Amino acid sequence: MKDMVSVKIVPIHPEEARDLIDELDAYQASLYPAESNHLDSLDVLGRENVKMFGARDKAGLLAMGAVKIFADYGEIKRVFVPQIHRGRGLAKRIMERLEQSLVERSIFQAKLETGILQHEAIGLYRWFGYCDCPPFGSYRPDPLSVFMSKDLKPIS
Repeated sequence: MKDMVSVKIVPIHPEEARDLIDELDAYQASLYPAESNHLDSLDVLGRENVKMFGARDKAGLLAMGAVKIFADYGEIKRVFVPQIHRGRGLAKRIMERLEQSLVERSIFQAKLETGILQHEAIGLYRWFGYCDCPPFGSYRPDPLSVFMSKDLKPIS
């Protein structure tokens, strides 16, 4: 296992994550039809209400995740760790930072949408305490989607 001390979770700009985003898009497209893929573009990820974080070491960007901030919740988006970097706890560290980002803004509910075939992602979210919920925001019911939410605790 590589040295995790040298891996930092840092704010990133979507352009820095272009290769990871492209890899994730290709992976999603291989699993689901276009109408069931809810992929935010670089433009959307670069908006003021989106905070993006990456796991970075001296070799570069290893993994990523983002959160879209709304008035009463944050939507977890684009959490992705390429296969070569899995098993190192990167997704957990990114999720912790995304949730922390919401709590720092006094937003105490996180929501997300993921696909039914993404068992590792669903397992990660359940490990973090996310529970199934109805579609939210502009999402509509989709048999290929899993909608989840979690109440976050204020920093004490």
